[in-house]
Amino acid sequence: MPKGKRKGKSASVQKPRVDTIGTSDEDSLNDNASVISILSETKSVIEEGGDEVDEQTQEEVFEEKLREAIDGMNQKSAQGRTSSLESVAKAFIKKCIPDFVSDRRITLSDGIERSLKKGRGSEQAAAAQLAPLLCVQLGAGDEAEEVCKLLAPVLSVVAHDTFASLQARAKCCWALGLCSFLSGGEMADIVHLMQSLETIFSGSYLKGNGTVPVVSAELASLHAAALSAWSLLLTLMAPGDVYMLMSEDNDVFAPQISQLSELLDSAHLDVRMASGETIALAYELGREHNDDFQRTTTPQLVEKLRQLATDSHKYRAKKDRKQQRSSFRDILHYIEDGNPPEIQVRFGQEILALDSWCRKKQYDAFCQVLGSGMNLHLTENDLVREIFELGERLSPPYYAANKQTKLERHLMNAAAFKARTISRNKHRDKRSAQSFL
Repeated sequence: MPKGKRKGKSASVQKPRVDTIGTSDEDSLNDNASVISILSETKSVIEEGGDEVDEQTQEEVFEEKLREAIDGMNQKSAQGRTSSLESVAKAFIKKCIPDFVSDRRITLSDGIERSLKKGRGSEQAAAAQLAPLLCVQLGAGDEAEEVCKLLAPVLSVVAHDTFASLQARAKCCWALGLCSFLSGGEMADIVHLMQSLETIFSGSYLKGNGTVPVVSAELASLHAAALSAWSLLLTLMAPGDVYMLMSEDNDVFAPQISQLSELLDSAHLDVRMASGETIALAYELGREHNDDFQRTTTPQLVEKLRQLATDSHKYRAKKDRKQQRSSFRDILHYIEDGNPPEIQVRFGQEILALDSWCRKKQYDAFCQVLGSGMNLHLTENDLVREIFELGERLSPPYYAANKQTKLERHLMNAAAFKARTISRNKHRDKRSAQSFL
């Protein structure tokens, strides 16, 4: 009986196995043939269509990932929110997409505001980094101005919060300066904000006994960021106002040139360089109104600048000494001889001339935020082009009108490879012939 059961069991298993195998093989062959033919047809369409299909697909993938990152700004995890904020910031640097951002500006501004208020440390820093990028993406219009006015008070609170991380406070100072620069506003509000920023970097002034205060590297970075934001807002002021507020006999407005000169004695390079550039900027605006600006205090300032331009102290890092000498040589030449900076920035088929300290300061501020995407935004962003007086966008760009298709590039590479192979074979033949002689 056990043997019979085993025979019946094996027979019942083997019989359907033969039927199902035969059926599945037949069906699978037909399915494979249809799938392969569809794939080959799709592949040929994509190849014949050139780069247009690829670019469209990449754009869809980019926007889908960006939507996911924007949604991630509201998740419960602080680390997840920080990663989402950083991802959105990277996307805004990489591409100029004002229409896409405009449709989601409320969601973005709410997410930034929430992270600034309730977040801590790296989350606040990431939110502050994204704030000016959002305004830059929105471009010249009421939407960007509304976002700037909404976020500026929150950024100011974090920038002055002594319990917040120094990194987050420094990022908020930068964001506050650039957002206020973009939104414009009444000059009285700008001056009030500048006085507020001065309370932060005044911690690097000399003490009452004339000694240099001991400041940590992170705190010095905060002071440098606040001073850089202050000098960016200074570019909005009329030359006559700068001459009046920073004149030698005015002790109401702060900081004065004498106080900015104290920051040149700081032990930290970023504070010294920020101070030197701010002094050059103040001199440029003041002299534009009257050549006698700070005439009596200039010789003493020139002597201090000359020491920094020729600094060779071994206790400073070699890289820092080189960077300091290069920067202060330009500042010294301007204060002493009136020679403005002459820098040309090439992007695409265009050139941006940085021929004044105001223009250079504004360019450096945007570079601080846009980073590697600066050239792209100079080319495509209407707001950035308007600020730097670049005019209308070049349409279509020369390189886009003459862009090669994928097939053309493939054929050119194949022809170049063939020519290179023939040339190399000729030389190899000569060497082999000479070896037999």
